[in-house]
Amino acid sequence: MSAKRTTGTLALVGGGEWLPECRGFDAELIAVSDAKEVVVLPTAAAFEHPEHAVERAEAYFAEHDLPVAPLRVMNRRDAEDKDIAADVRKARFVYLADGSPLHLRSVLKDSLLFAALLDAYRHGATIAASGAGATVICDPMVDPRGGAYTVGLGIVANLAVFPYHGSAADHMRARSIDLLPSGAILAGIDSSTALVREPTGTWRVAGAGSVTLYRSGGDTEVFTAPAVLGGAFEGQVQPA
Repeated sequence: MSAKRTTGTLALVGGGEWLPECRGFDAELIAVSDAKEVVVLPTAAAFEHPEHAVERAEAYFAEHDLPVAPLRVMNRRDAEDKDIAADVRKARFVYLADGSPLHLRSVLKDSLLFAALLDAYRHGATIAASGAGATVICDPMVDPRGGAYTVGLGIVANLAVFPYHGSAADHMRARSIDLLPSGAILAGIDSSTALVREPTGTWRVAGAGSVTLYRSGGDTEVFTAPAVLGGAFEGQVQPA
């Protein structure tokens, strides 16, 4: 009998990262990671003043007495840099900031950096991804151009993330629900709220808002912290 695969901790944040409402679950992520610094990737914000994302992260994590190590990965060339990939592979806590999901996907897909991120996660690192990041690292991926679906990076399979769920335009939410592929689950995650996967495989809700699960058959469930999601969910969504 083969040993059960273990991973690190994964936090899918519905956007609105590094706000006061996130302090509770971020403190938990810091503690479980045992990290001496948080590696921040502002890649998704490459065309939206990524330096501002880094500044916000530095101010926020200073309140947790945790220094920020920004990796300014802005393009594909950066994502193929061996030194940057090595920094991610040895990191204990990596945070993917919000921004453009399509740019983030184009930079990370099949790159040395993404391979290093996946390797770090499989060896126990804590990975947090907000908004665009949460959308991209799952598969299928909600396409921000219209709410349909495209291929994500697949750290978690059979799970799509709809960020900013509580404040999203009704027609976008309805389209993503209507077009949800058979066999997949759509997680609508509110801002400053996280869907967290523990190394044991247990999924739970943390933060200020709620997580709404949609299935292609029309079933809908709403969870708020500190709810633990049931076995059917754990069996359907699978980490890489």
